[in-house]
Amino acid sequence: MTHEKTQSPPRRPNILWITTHDINPHLGCYAGAYPGAEHAVTPHLDDLASEGLRFDNAFASAPICAPSRSAIITGCHPASIGTIHMRSKAVPPAGVRMFTEHFREAGYYVTNNSFTDFQMATPSSAFDECSDTAHWRDRPDPDQPFFATFHGLITHESQIHLDDESFEERVPHVRPEDRHAPEDVELPPYYPDTQVFRVAWARYLDLIGEMDHWVGTILQQLEDDGLAQSTIVVFWSDHGRGMPRAKRWANDSGLHEPLIIRWPGRITPGARTEALVHLMDLAPSMLAAAGLEVPDHMQARPFLDSSGRLDEHTNDYVFASRDRMGDLHDMSRTVRDSRYRYIRHYHPDRSPMQHCTYPDGLSTWAEMRRLATAEVTQRAIGDLPSSLTPLQRTLVAPSKPEEELYDLLEDPHEEHDLAGDREHAETLARLSTALTDWQERIGDLGFLTEDELQERWRPGGDWPRTPEPEVVVAHGAVEARCSESSATIIWSDDPPAAHEPEVPPSAADSMGSPRNAIGSPVPDGRAWRIHCAASPIPADRPAWVRAVRLGWQPSADVAVAVAVGS
Repeated sequence: MTHEKTQSPPRRPNILWITTHDINPHLGCYAGAYPGAEHAVTPHLDDLASEGLRFDNAFASAPICAPSRSAIITGCHPASIGTIHMRSKAVPPAGVRMFTEHFREAGYYVTNNSFTDFQMATPSSAFDECSDTAHWRDRPDPDQPFFATFHGLITHESQIHLDDESFEERVPHVRPEDRHAPEDVELPPYYPDTQVFRVAWARYLDLIGEMDHWVGTILQQLEDDGLAQSTIVVFWSDHGRGMPRAKRWANDSGLHEPLIIRWPGRITPGARTEALVHLMDLAPSMLAAAGLEVPDHMQARPFLDSSGRLDEHTNDYVFASRDRMGDLHDMSRTVRDSRYRYIRHYHPDRSPMQHCTYPDGLSTWAEMRRLATAEVTQRAIGDLPSSLTPLQRTLVAPSKPEEELYDLLEDPHEEHDLAGDREHAETLARLSTALTDWQERIGDLGFLTEDELQERWRPGGDWPRTPEPEVVVAHGAVEARCSESSATIIWSDDPPAAHEPEVPPSAADSMGSPRNAIGSPVPDGRAWRIHCAASPIPADRPAWVRAVRLGWQPSADVAVAVAVGS
């Protein structure tokens, strides 16, 4: 354990990200700002919000994990860089990098614990450590600033649908008096009032309570190490909750996220903002907060600067995309301003709840299909369907409208589609134009088939390989460059193993996701550093140099044997 209470504070702030999966702003601190938030029991996150800034209008760039996370790690819209389909191995345009590389080049110790799922293989240049044990406490110098990320999986949709015994094992820190009884929960109106949905909603809230305890343990470690006052803490979730009409939907319920930032001495405690922000705006915002330059390739915009000043007008609109999700093929785009959400569906002939193998195995999806089937049976005997309300029926309808429009101020659950309302024709036209302009501006790749995208990325199915770097040793220094301008040069003084490590296809993370599929880095037992002013290739010992380019295979190693004392 480091003891920074006796150390001089780093010149730049430390940064701690704590993230979770599959929730909306159902945290106690969002009571009154988000419907149903008042029922959550989240004392640690409530305290964090009371000490920092609560964002009331933060939105994901996609309503599902990997596309959303690709936007956050690159600062680019998924529809622009091709990371739209869940899952895929995209090759972003030249110049696009994972933003964490910029922090490493600035001398930060950068860790990821440990989920990736960025739609690309995670290169060795992205983190100093990416593992289930990665921690700021492992940095070699206690004065070195750090950027540490902890990804929690407690609230992932899979946990809602466990058997009773397994679920109880998942929530050991939720006190009996804080548990949610299914008979007492309040369901959104687009869910049928059945035991299945009541149990799912109660479990969703209990998992949020357990997640809050986990957040508290990390914040306590920060406090114990004397780092709380010198660290920017950010909490966020990747997209909406893992139930129908949320995760995988382009509605507000699929995209509206909690975002809390604490920065002692820079951000006024207990502040809140209605500024429109994308979660992907976090990438340039963290760079700007640390006093680092925001790269030109980023489409996201910083909402914070190094003084902690918030730009309340970062975005006039926020945008998101919905494309293939597993074996569910669709394409929707959406835009939101401070009040209205407009959704455009490119396959209105397809059901909003098409077959999708993974979620179809979850209880809430199965319940919606059971009730839809019950209505078919009612029709078969001449009765009117009554198992679902008209609103609930839209979830499992055989088609969907070409356009949807909702007034979130008056209609937070998006019950009333205003797309056909003449009184809102001007609003619809304005948002439709804003969406089209955005698509043209970023070059929306959703209009290409996946086969066309893959052929662009990997012609004939062949993975491009980053060219080997050219290494020159002169005047006691080592220089390296690569003919691929988008490549990052990395080096290690750990010798390579006799055989390159391989990740078995069956290797999985803690949630059972195949590590190859989510792009986890291949553990090779070697520490890789970026060749830059903060960590130049050593000239006093042997080293191995390679080049990496996002979406490509890394180059072969180039050995640099330097005699000691040269």
